Amino acid sequence: MTTTALKQPVRETSPGAAREPRRRTGRIRRVTLPYLLLLPALLLELLVHLVPMAIGIVMSFKQLTQFYIRDWGTAPWNGFDNYKVSVDFDAPVGKALLQSFGTTVGFTLLSVGLCWLIGTAAAVYMQDTFRGRGLLRALFLVPYALPVYAAVITWVFMFQHDNGLVNHVLHDQLHLTDKPSFWLIGDNSFYALLTVSVWKGWPFAFLIVTAGLQNIPRELYEAAALDGAGMWQQIRRITLPSLRPVNQVLILVLFLWTFNDFNTPYVLFGKAAPEAADLISVHIYQSSFVSWNFGTGSAMSVLLLLFLLVVTGGYLLLTSRGRRASDA
Repeated sequence: MTTTALKQPVRETSPGAAREPRRRTGRIRRVTLPYLLLLPALLLELLVHLVPMAIGIVMSFKQLTQFYIRDWGTAPWNGFDNYKVSVDFDAPVGKALLQSFGTTVGFTLLSVGLCWLIGTAAAVYMQDTFRGRGLLRALFLVPYALPVYAAVITWVFMFQHDNGLVNHVLHDQLHLTDKPSFWLIGDNSFYALLTVSVWKGWPFAFLIVTAGLQNIPRELYEAAALDGAGMWQQIRRITLPSLRPVNQVLILVLFLWTFNDFNTPYVLFGKAAPEAADLISVHIYQSSFVSWNFGTGSAMSVLLLLFLLVVTGGYLLLTSRGRRASDA
């Protein structure tokens, strides 16, 4: 009887009940650990992007000029006057902004389209095995790996009027032009900027499309070849439909990067970009730091942000509807 009475409490206290607090603590740690790991990145995102964005929105409602730059908080409240000036397309400020916006839209569409086309063509071509393919892949990625400033400064020297490589090839060797062209001023500045943007951007498209092609089973191409499908039919019926999710993300990223690009035109032309290559990012910079009207420049930046949010939301909505329709 004594032995049975002593053993009874041991049976009531099961090992599972004793481990329950430990399991609960481990579960809490597993749930909170990812958020703790993300906390530094969230704090940096808050400090680097969200806080300056909020300050810029507040500045857009102030009459902030060089007279208040030392203490911008004391600048008088201007309401929506900065926005009215920016969208008044009959006035010089609004007319210049609208012209810069149109130039940026045309430049972005051409640059994104050419980057995607060249990158996709190169990725499809590099799928076949041939001698020297690894070296050629590495050479394709050189423009993407180079620092932006080093690459664009190199193009500045190549576009020089008197001793640039571009005029030497086009005029002196190929005789395609009557005289050496000015590439960094005038109407040719748009084509110079487009050339540098495409040269710098298409390797990224090549890299992303190459990664997407790895997920397409080779059996599909073998079956299509047995059915008599040629190369163009295989690309149209197999490659492009299979790459649709990849291309949707790729085009959106290229659009946002190109539309917001500031480093390329700034390094290529300096503070005063030619009218033909007056992208909206440089235009906002000139309105803020050259004209010393930070209130109007901030209002233009907020309008640009709203435009990109609307375009991104509409694009994602259209692509999601197209994906659901294709799946159905």
